[in-house]
Amino acid sequence: MKKINSLFIVDDDPITVFGIKKMLKLVVACEDIQVFENGQTALENIKKRKEFGQSIPDIIFLDINMPIMDGWDFLKEFATLDFSEKIIINIITSSIDPSDYQRWVELKPNFPHHINFKNKPICKIDDSDLEMIDMAS
Repeated sequence: MKKINSLFIVDDDPITVFGIKKMLKLVVACEDIQVFENGQTALENIKKRKEFGQSIPDIIFLDINMPIMDGWDFLKEFATLDFSEKIIINIITSSIDPSDYQRWVELKPNFPHHINFKNKPICKIDDSDLEMIDMAS
């Protein structure tokens, strides 16, 4: 079982959050799993953790469509933060709009962290969601 220090789930859908947590229990040992209903509260928490020298999340599961601050706005702001660590961000979405996938394809090569793209419902969480296997792909 993989050990993770901190993990964030940023999604306003309680069913998705429940499912992710349930699947994570099968593959990850993590004492610090935080849930946020929008990107703004997650971003504020990350900034506060950084300011106080606390651990930032190793992995983030991020919904695209949320109130207040959506996933795309979160990624834009998150990319401006200075971290020495690379963070794995798993974009999760129920969107069927091809432009969302295309936006990820265009963002991925120049984004300072590793980002994956998954459609909801998520049926399985595997190593590719938890590790930076190939940063060049």
